[in-house]
Amino acid sequence: MDLPVAGSEDEALMLAWAGGDARAFETLYQRHRGPLFRFLLGQLRDRPLAEEIYQDVWQRVIAARAGWRPEAAFSTWLYRIAHNRLNDHWRAQRHRPPAPADADLRTAALADPDDPESLAGDEQTRRRLQQALDELPQEQREAVLLRLQQELSLEEIGTITGVGRETVKSRLRYALDKLRARLNP
Repeated sequence: MDLPVAGSEDEALMLAWAGGDARAFETLYQRHRGPLFRFLLGQLRDRPLAEEIYQDVWQRVIAARAGWRPEAAFSTWLYRIAHNRLNDHWRAQRHRPPAPADADLRTAALADPDDPESLAGDEQTRRRLQQALDELPQEQREAVLLRLQQELSLEEIGTITGVGRETVKSRLRYALDKLRARLNP
């Protein structure tokens, strides 16, 4: 079975998997595993916790397969599950824990050659960027990571986070202004 790489094929793969095609799930998983894990790690800054929530997200995808309908892009649905699972985590914690002391080292160890950090250049710039991202409010950081790392549209981010397009635009605008001010003193 020769499957195209286009994102619109994700919906066809999900339907095929719901119909019993295990290879379709393998293809979906391979396409989304890296970006999803980087998103979760960017939010949590704790590798073991990110791994736990990552597994939970995929378990929820598996559990929902029979009832899944292509009402939204698969990636939007997947990141909505991740967003909801992160919200569950933060509610259970009652506060956002501080970043671990070795957060920069952990992030550098996972750096994707295509993400903004890796392209930024030297280690000092990467540290400054990560520090600036860590200082953003959670909603703004989430919007930035979904937009820049996952390349999602404003509408997709709004669906994932449960807010309107204009709110997403505002969050991105404020976040990018803060990042520019922090990185270009």
